[in-house]
Amino acid sequence: MSEILFKEIPSLDLSDFTSGNAEQKEAFVQKLGDAYENIGFVAIKNHGLTQTLQDKLYAAIKAFFSLEDTIKSKYERPEIGYQRGYTGKGKEHAKGRNTGDLKEFYHVGQELSKIPDSDPLKGDYPPNVWPEEIPDFKDTALEVFRIIEAAGKAMLQAIAVHLGLDEMYFEDKVLHGNSILRPIHYFPIENPAEVPADAVRAAEHGDINLITLLMGASADGLQVLRKDGQWIPITALPDQLVVNVGDMLERLTNKKLKSTIHRVVNPPREKMNSSRYSIPFFMHPRSEMDLTCLDSCVDQANPKAFSDATAGAFLEERLRELGLRK
Repeated sequence: MSEILFKEIPSLDLSDFTSGNAEQKEAFVQKLGDAYENIGFVAIKNHGLTQTLQDKLYAAIKAFFSLEDTIKSKYERPEIGYQRGYTGKGKEHAKGRNTGDLKEFYHVGQELSKIPDSDPLKGDYPPNVWPEEIPDFKDTALEVFRIIEAAGKAMLQAIAVHLGLDEMYFEDKVLHGNSILRPIHYFPIENPAEVPADAVRAAEHGDINLITLLMGASADGLQVLRKDGQWIPITALPDQLVVNVGDMLERLTNKKLKSTIHRVVNPPREKMNSSRYSIPFFMHPRSEMDLTCLDSCVDQANPKAFSDATAGAFLEERLRELGLRK
């Protein structure tokens, strides 16, 4: 496939794949493949998440993040690597950096009551942590989790078709997968001179997971690194989700699909005293998924670039690199 330098990320209609005719479905897969082999990002509409539900979740997370730090810290769980509940300001940093990002966030995972007792993963996942001060948080977050997970499964079906795999290739691999809904607050900086000179809202990084689905953020700042070294802004309409390739999918496809580096830059100095909120959904597979490069993605021109690993082992390695595991 010839190299394409996108000036912006492509916008696609997910309903073309989920309920369109054969021609629409084929066109969706083609456009998705072009984008994921080049820039690694698309924006999609008709994903099932209503504006009303998005607004409700944003209201709940804004209420939580406005609480005193001493209250929020009750919901930190460092003993499980912060995989559920609250993570305080500056505790996560990008791979290869020591300066913490200028953000705080909250992790929501699979609700254990929805996983059958017969599934061995049920014993591996910690229970979710819910802030008693925000009664709407739990039901709203779990409803958003369910809807975005369904959209993510549809995206993975399209990806499988593009790769020449069975459309349902990923289905059993993401069933009750270790996915995370992460509401993020990029907190206001009242005095920029007090933070480290190299501190940013989110330093350049690639995501760990298969794909990430991002609800529209409350302010500008997200940028993606194009193949030619240019940073381009990521903009999505209010009715769209931004969906990008993660490191696990790049690894599985031997770099055929691109886990593109991206970042959240600081606003102009005079606007650093304002908040920014965003809510990504990190779609993870089950920990036993084999990430060994697909045979169809390895050839003489593209030799195998990664050692074999399971999703669980790869995740643990990356969490240590991010400062969230000892």
